[in-house]
Amino acid sequence: MKTLAIIFALLITGISSAQESKTAKTGSISVEILNVTSDDGKIMYAIYTKDSFMKKPNYSKSATIEDGKSMITFDDVPEGEYAVICFHDKNDNDKMDFESNGMPKEDYGISNNKLNPYGPPTWEEGKFTFDGTEKELNIRL
Repeated sequence: MKTLAIIFALLITGISSAQESKTAKTGSISVEILNVTSDDGKIMYAIYTKDSFMKKPNYSKSATIEDGKSMITFDDVPEGEYAVICFHDKNDNDKMDFESNGMPKEDYGISNNKLNPYGPPTWEEGKFTFDGTEKELNIRL
């Protein structure tokens, strides 16, 4: 009887979890950069959760630059807490380049535009809450 109760509890938990995932709201996050210093290369965009921050992005895309501006839209993003990091891949090599002392060679920015001048971006500086509808961000490099 105890085993049957445990199986029943697990079954109910699994059903409610499946229903929650089906009803999670998804929407779009649009990111625009207006201060790119040249039209060379591209802008690389990445969306992170707290667990993935500065590791492997949950979503990533790249976009061209025209007249110092670039914009991208990520569709079907579930509601949650995220941070966006982007950088100007000037030499189009699909990675951020660094000086020998560890300083970035390429311009970068983070959602909320709060950059620590003495180190890499932090989760706290860039995090924002996404309600699963539409969000527009402007990031300065």
